[in-house]
Amino acid sequence: MGVVNVTPDSFSGDGVLDPLDVARRIHRVVQEGADVVDIGGESTRPGHSPVPAAEELRRVLPAITSARDAGALVSIDTRKARVAREATRAGAVLVNDVSGISDPEMLAVVAEAQAALVLVHCRPLVSRVDIAGQVLADLGRLVEHATFSGVERGKLIVDPGFGFAKTWRDNLFLLRDLGRLRALEVPILVGLSRKATISKVLGVSHDDRLEGSLAAASAAVVNGADMVRAHDVKSTRQATAMVDALVR
Repeated sequence: MGVVNVTPDSFSGDGVLDPLDVARRIHRVVQEGADVVDIGGESTRPGHSPVPAAEELRRVLPAITSARDAGALVSIDTRKARVAREATRAGAVLVNDVSGISDPEMLAVVAEAQAALVLVHCRPLVSRVDIAGQVLADLGRLVEHATFSGVERGKLIVDPGFGFAKTWRDNLFLLRDLGRLRALEVPILVGLSRKATISKVLGVSHDDRLEGSLAAASAAVVNGADMVRAHDVKSTRQATAMVDALVR
């Protein structure tokens, strides 16, 4: 899954707003081998300024068209049901909601669109004992809630939410125990690309996180991830494909 942030304040520093720059970014992501293009119009960085739905749609709808024209499957990264509705009508086939379904209308929108849905863990941990167990239980409840609300189980994907309400040490423990999420019997998506955890572990700057990102993505594949969300698509695809060939 290749990331395209149509924002001025992305945590990864790769946000773009100019339509031509967005189209070029999408073309590059597809050429480098992304199976899915994940388009977001609102930053998820700590302390970000909320974006009204109308502005978010103004940003993402042209990008969705560009991604479809490039032949890519499109994911919309949003926490708003209104944005998800318009994005799926425009051609997005997957909704990536990093809020853990905070909008009460989201599940109905996804069910009506017959879209796939990423359920992201973002609840605060109640303790540092058995982190993977807590994430497994919380995601299990989200899966049941989604299916009860009409979303097909076969269209669900879970994301353990690295970096969301978790410390860098929490992220490491969770990555080591990622395989426990296989008990949910739905695909696992991980997003570790350029996360602050990498700087914490390696002592590198924001601009020097590539090698750490590749190592983390590779470890995720070894431990059971089915899909990896990445900013550096070509490098990540090559690294994870090699690991996949070795361990599966």
